[in-house]
Amino acid sequence: MSILKLQCSIELNNEVTLMDILRLILAIFLPPLGVFLQVGLKPQFWLNVLLTLLGYVPGIIHAVWIILKR
Repeated sequence: MSILKLQCSIELNNEVTLMDILRLILAIFLPPLGVFLQVGLKPQFWLNVLLTLLGYVPGIIHAVWIILKR
């Protein structure tokens, strides 16, 4: 499902940078780091830390959503 969203993002923006790909890879292995690189220490980051602590998969989903929402 995230691949579909990534594909839609590519089609809409036509501009996917290496940093976008790096953030998505980090979002899979360490979700808060991917979100931090996208938004900094804003509430979305702290929400992602909480979601990751409560369950790894919700943290990943939230991180990918924040990164692709850009």
